[in-house]
Amino acid sequence: MIDVLVVDDDFRVAEINAAYVAKVSGFRVVARAHTAAQALAVLERSHVDLVLLDHYLPDETGLTLVRRLRQLGHTADVIMVTAARDVTTVQTALRYGALQYLVKPFSFGGLRSKLESYAALRRTLEGVGNGRGEAGQEQVDQIFGALRTAEAVPAAGLPKGHSAPTAEVIRHVLSSADEPLSAHEVAVRAGLSRSTAQRYLKYLESAGRISLSLKYGDTGRPEHRYAWARAS
Repeated sequence: MIDVLVVDDDFRVAEINAAYVAKVSGFRVVARAHTAAQALAVLERSHVDLVLLDHYLPDETGLTLVRRLRQLGHTADVIMVTAARDVTTVQTALRYGALQYLVKPFSFGGLRSKLESYAALRRTLEGVGNGRGEAGQEQVDQIFGALRTAEAVPAAGLPKGHSAPTAEVIRHVLSSADEPLSAHEVAVRAGLSRSTAQRYLKYLESAGRISLSLKYGDTGRPEHRYAWARAS
């Protein structure tokens, strides 16, 4: 089992995130914390593999906490789970060693995707020696590619009439976009008809792989916009 510490200043959000984690096979929540000090106390007394960390904490920022944890020798992995979406914060999280970055609000599918990617990384590390000995370039590529490849759309489970290559094209279009896209924009970038793009978008949204938002224009009629359920 992968032991998880959920850190969020909002008690309700922490409970929701913990409930999401509990629904993913292979993960269990060992504690919840609502301040950086509480999180540090948990890490000093308990075994934690992964920290789901909010950036906006009452006593210090999540990124400051990550830096302090490393200085103190704590090796728990970190996935940022936060509403902070400015580029500086994202870049700093990357530099401090956060493995993933999930922007609030998100669906269960969005968090599940991050957790499954993390589990895939751990399996890859175990497969190449679990931190012992040396790794060749092929093994290094496997390790660094584990988080990315785990997010690809699996062929198994696709509905009848859907192809994995087409789903992967849409994944690439959405995951490389700087902002949510309309069905028309996805179709143009993917080289598909609008009806085909909409069919795949509907499936991927129901599967929790993409998030759906509404954008209201001058006419007042909302436009559906889609984003891949990842932020890193």
